[in-house]
Amino acid sequence: MNALPEPDMPEVAFAGRSNVGKSSLINALTGRNNLARASGDPGRTRELNFFDLAGRIRLVDLPGYGFAKAPKDVAARWMALTRDYLRGRVNLKRVILLIDARHGIKPADEAIMKVLAEAAVVHQITLTKLDKLKPAEQQAMIETTQGQIAKKVAVYPQIAATSSAKRLGLDALRADIAELALPENAS
Repeated sequence: MNALPEPDMPEVAFAGRSNVGKSSLINALTGRNNLARASGDPGRTRELNFFDLAGRIRLVDLPGYGFAKAPKDVAARWMALTRDYLRGRVNLKRVILLIDARHGIKPADEAIMKVLAEAAVVHQITLTKLDKLKPAEQQAMIETTQGQIAKKVAVYPQIAATSSAKRLGLDALRADIAELALPENAS
């Protein structure tokens, strides 16, 4: 934690199970193909990666939780670092919690939401890989997810439904994140 950047600007962290599309979503939101290293191999992100956007906001790519091609002790260290970051970062404005739209909220996601709620960290559920579902399935998953989070206190009320590949829902999520940034003249 001592090696992290100074908490001198707002941060938005991207969390989710391994291979849910955190790095791909960061790349799609920023319009950069290789800003965050995306991979088909679960567990590619192995540390906290910080991306400074014009001195106004930082995006943070967190290691995935759940399945990863890494030894259990290494994965446990990633998880401990992530939990410490989520609980102790004063400038963390929101966590974008990615959920694969094909699978919905899983027990591991519920566990992270509990950690975030205990730490009073606002988190926004963001469905990814929406393009993998038919339109009727997309709406059903959005409604199911909305029902699952309706009574959770620290959850941002607006679900983002996205596809990095098809560029769906990116403008709305980008606008949500931009509201948290410092004003242009403050950087």
